[in-house]
Amino acid sequence: MCRSIKTLRPPVLPEEATEEEVRAAALQYVRKVSGFRAPAAHNREVFDAAVEAVAAATAELLAGLEVRNAGRKQPAPAAAS
Repeated sequence: MCRSIKTLRPPVLPEEATEEEVRAAALQYVRKVSGFRAPAAHNREVFDAAVEAVAAATAELLAGLEVRNAGRKQPAPAAAS
C-alpha cells in the first residue's frame, strides 16, 4: 500500500476528514495503481475521472462507517451532595 495514503477515520483523525484529505488519498491511490505520477495528455481525462470516482467512494465509505468507541466521552464526575 502506498505510504502517502493516511487513515482518514476516527480515532486516527480527531475530526471528520476534509474533502481535500479525501481527494489527496484518492490521488495517491490512482497514482499507485496506474504507475503514473502525472498522466500524459492522452490519459488525463481517464486519470482525473478515476481520482473523482475513488474520492466519491472514499467519502461514501467514511460516511457509512460506524467506529465504536471512537468518540467515547468520559463519564461526568458525580455531583457532590
